[in-house]
Amino acid sequence: MRRLTLIAAIAVLAFAGCGGDDEEPAGSSGSSSSSSGGENLTIAADPGGALKFDKTELTAKAGKVTITMDNPSDVPHAVEIEGNGVNAEGKTVGKGEKSEASADVKAGEYKYYCAVGNHRAEGMEGTLTVQ
Repeated sequence: MRRLTLIAAIAVLAFAGCGGDDEEPAGSSGSSSSSSGGENLTIAADPGGALKFDKTELTAKAGKVTITMDNPSDVPHAVEIEGNGVNAEGKTVGKGEKSEASADVKAGEYKYYCAVGNHRAEGMEGTLTVQ
């Protein structure tokens, strides 16, 4: 009986250690996950129609990175990733839709921005730092 109790206790401890942690590490920007073989980062356009994203700095590890932009605005927007030989374009989307750009990136700095009209020139861009 004592041996069975010990085995049960070990099993409980093993399963308890398999749980996830939903908190982002300190210094992290955006949400990320590696469930699809890369990092998924999320940003959003300004819901009031201002030409800006909710985040202007993102970080990721080298490899496949996807930036998904939610558009809660009446103004059409898109997201693109550019730099170090990368030019990944997401589709232009309307209110309630998502634009997504994916690229294989190596260490360095990249720009993400909205390529619709003059949105980038008006400040709708950010920096993606890849480590």
